[in-house]
Amino acid sequence: MEDPREQEASAYLREHKVLELLENLTSMLLYHRPDNPREFLITELENVMTVRDLYSERYPCLFDDSNLVAIYGILDTTKQGFITQAQYVEAFKTLGITDFDESPIGTAKNQITLETFKIEAKYGLKKTYADFKKTTLSWP
Repeated sequence: MEDPREQEASAYLREHKVLELLENLTSMLLYHRPDNPREFLITELENVMTVRDLYSERYPCLFDDSNLVAIYGILDTTKQGFITQAQYVEAFKTLGITDFDESPIGTAKNQITLETFKIEAKYGLKKTYADFKKTTLSWP
């Protein structure tokens, strides 16, 4: 059983999503392998700070359009031009997107198009970073 200080520390890390942030930054660092890791991390942290504006195009993410198209293609194995709502929900959970519209355009017919998938995924990924509390990423 955790003592109160450990519980408080765990609650702080959860509330501020510190572990998720560090995991994502580490993944990006290993994926991109920049010559100057410090500069890369500083830039990505600055991007996280600016993404609070959900309309910003700058946000640190390993998934670009080509990755989202590839993921969608894996789900649409028969090339019908749509995936089911259940596939959509599972894909978002796999991508680590927890706050998203579970009934996007196309749900009524159980046919989620690639365009809807990409729009919702990008928005969900941005929201993931916008949810970091300001106190987590404030500069002195």
